[in-house]
Amino acid sequence: MFEAAGLTYNPPPDMIPNTLRALRVTELARDRDLHGAVHDRLMDAYWQEARDIGDPGELRALAVEAGLDAVEVDEALAGDAFRDRVYGSTAQAQQIGANGIPAWLLDRRLLVLGNQPEEAFEQAFAQLAS
Repeated sequence: MFEAAGLTYNPPPDMIPNTLRALRVTELARDRDLHGAVHDRLMDAYWQEARDIGDPGELRALAVEAGLDAVEVDEALAGDAFRDRVYGSTAQAQQIGANGIPAWLLDRRLLVLGNQPEEAFEQAFAQLAS
């Protein structure tokens, strides 16, 4: 599906990162109106560049590259900042049935789980329209 969409699929072959730190950094980014830029940079780093987004040094470099202040990133990584927010959003996702990634909640009414082909989304949007 990546190739068909013109994307590179190259995640690290022997590593699944612990993304708690990355999620905390993206919450910092959300507060600084940089969520999209930081999220996109982390996704590209993992899926295309095979970088370990769970490693604090890698994460720091990527977050700063995407526009976050290095001191604020260091503070977020050193403590528990944003941990409760991440756990809260995770609990909320689980309450609506999202038990994996990716998951999309469409129009706050319909949950689509997993990596789905375009046709699945077309059907979902048609269902929402009826």
